[in-house]
Amino acid sequence: MAAATDLSPPFAVLEGGYGKDNASSVEDENSEVLESLKQMKIGKPPRHLSVMRHCVSSARLAAQAEELEFETFGIKSPSTGKSGFLPVFRSGSCSEIGPKQYMEDEHICIDNLLEHLDANVDFPSPGAFYGVFDGHGGLDAASFVRKNILKFIVEDSHFPDCVDKALRSAYLIADHAFADAHSLDRTSGTTALTALIFGRTMLIANAGDCRAVLGKRGRAIELSRDHKPNCTSERLRIEKLGGIIYDGYLNGQLSVARALGDWHMKGPKGSACPLSAEPELRETILTEEDEFLIIGCDGLWDVMSSQCAVTIVRKELMIHNDPERCSRELVREALKRNTCDNLTVVVVCFSPDSPPRLEISKSRVRRSISAEGLNFLKGVLDSNV
Repeated sequence: MAAATDLSPPFAVLEGGYGKDNASSVEDENSEVLESLKQMKIGKPPRHLSVMRHCVSSARLAAQAEELEFETFGIKSPSTGKSGFLPVFRSGSCSEIGPKQYMEDEHICIDNLLEHLDANVDFPSPGAFYGVFDGHGGLDAASFVRKNILKFIVEDSHFPDCVDKALRSAYLIADHAFADAHSLDRTSGTTALTALIFGRTMLIANAGDCRAVLGKRGRAIELSRDHKPNCTSERLRIEKLGGIIYDGYLNGQLSVARALGDWHMKGPKGSACPLSAEPELRETILTEEDEFLIIGCDGLWDVMSSQCAVTIVRKELMIHNDPERCSRELVREALKRNTCDNLTVVVVCFSPDSPPRLEISKSRVRRSISAEGLNFLKGVLDSNV
């Protein structure tokens, strides 16, 4: 897979390396800066001049301390005043072979699940279902899972009362059913990421390195974890089960730690093995601030951050409000950044309206940062992800 290259404007400001692990250090540093400014304002030297190194010089700050009043700042989200919010699903998708010789991706978009199933199943409405399947070693596994995964979910005995159990079970059943499909190449494999939505409840199930990202008033909220062999938790699981990681590849063969198919790397059905088909689940209750969902294979995320993708989609939606054009724009941008893989992107909107403009609350603090950049930094500090 290709590594991310230098980013072209206007998205470079959003590609900073902030994450969950260093959000607390950012907050600590900010509090020290503010404390030092307060001391300078009353004529005392700052306790730690070193905390100024990422800002401007301490002399300049001291000269401006009298005129600065630090206030809480952030992004104002326009209030819609609605009660009983229910999403309205609109989706668009785009797939391109990219620089590879063969296209091995599959995807599915169902905006009206009740109509698609044509069955009297008792579950909340509205309902929708989306998925991206990144195949390897041929298209057989990705095609089989795309055609059958929803059927395995709704036919499970836990559906619809315990949808999380139905999802876990369906992934394993799909994996075993593929092994039994003798007309298919059982050494083929695929990652699988699906989004199942009932009413306001969205369940993301992921096995592999596709990724689901929620656009929340301009902030990127990752709803899945990339299952790479070098990921700490995956590496520990793999090594505990007797597997090895060589040059970032599981048993020197596969660049993902979870996948369906690949039965040449698995033991007997039901046995624990380093390559797992069990998905990780993430449940989210959608609110009015949740504007859209991006699902993409690793061909997108290898060259683009989650925040950059959300910023692109939001800007595009404000122009034309068309999720399919947004998906095409993400694919185009990834190709421009020299991705080395097939590309598949699905964009799902939760409202018929385009996203509202973001308003920056007034403050006397001087800053040179865009609304999107400010929103990103706020998300780093506030996000639970």
